[in-house]
Amino acid sequence: MITRDNGAGLSRDLRLIADVLRHGHDVAPVGLGSGRLGNRIAQWRIRMAARLWGAVDAQLSVERIYEPTLASARSNLLMPNPEWFRPSWTALLPRFERVLCKSRHAVEIFQRLGCATTYTGFTSEDRLDSAVPRERAFFHLAGRSSAKGTRVVLEAWRRHPEWPRLTVVQCARKARHRVVAANIDHRVGHLDDAELRRLQNAHRFHLCPSEVEGYGHYIAEAMSAGAVVITTDAAPMNELVAPGCGLLLPCSPGERLGLDVRHLVSVEAVEAAVTHALSMDEAACVLLGEHARARFLENDRAFRVRLQAVFDELPGLQRQSGPLDAADAIIP
Repeated sequence: MITRDNGAGLSRDLRLIADVLRHGHDVAPVGLGSGRLGNRIAQWRIRMAARLWGAVDAQLSVERIYEPTLASARSNLLMPNPEWFRPSWTALLPRFERVLCKSRHAVEIFQRLGCATTYTGFTSEDRLDSAVPRERAFFHLAGRSSAKGTRVVLEAWRRHPEWPRLTVVQCARKARHRVVAANIDHRVGHLDDAELRRLQNAHRFHLCPSEVEGYGHYIAEAMSAGAVVITTDAAPMNELVAPGCGLLLPCSPGERLGLDVRHLVSVEAVEAAVTHALSMDEAACVLLGEHARARFLENDRAFRVRLQAVFDELPGLQRQSGPLDAADAIIP
């Protein structure tokens, strides 16, 4: 398994996939750094290791394609995020036996490119902590992304000083400035995982008006916590949050991003959804949260079964500790 170790979504993906595949297979997660020269050296070391010790049975490229490493495996598979797929990678698609898709939306995109696809779905970490008391307050996890709809969320709250508290967690590089308002708790900078998990469980409502997602970890994590999730009514966001387990925001198409399109939510749409959420009584909120968590658990179970099946069915796949140990040794 190979991708960039970015300390965020891709690193999380690598851990999640490895945890699933270790039940029955020897797995070597390879996370490359951000430096161009170091990356190229690491890729060619992987290729050289395959020449010395033999190719690995299968290589799964997660989001990114590193062309020099493709020759190091007998079977190559790709698990892409369509919005980050580079045009230059299109010519490399015939070298992959199969594209594993986190969403039905991705299946449609890659089938149009002539790829053999398998829908696997995906999963996220279960963030539920039932010991944390719930407040009728709102949470928005912007993180490192500029495509989470943070601007419209903050603008909606600026217009409504009477609304309950909104907590926003955002990377310092993405936050132009800290928003100061009586009902906004704008946390800029790194937050340790224990505090982040507490916040995810403390807030009854999670606002997730994503413009685009490869999967949507912060949406799935909100569902795992049994929150009332408010997200964009466009794929793949509305694949995760189906009717009956969350609230959907109308949107309009924006500019292209990779192989996908941004979906823009207006401030007015956020205002309408928040007004509706605030009108819900506690029993309705609890029920919606229970449905969201049940859907998260079912998606998690189904992903594990589907992903295992893909690798169990690969011809000639077997345990080969030699080459895998070599790959482990060259992780930068």
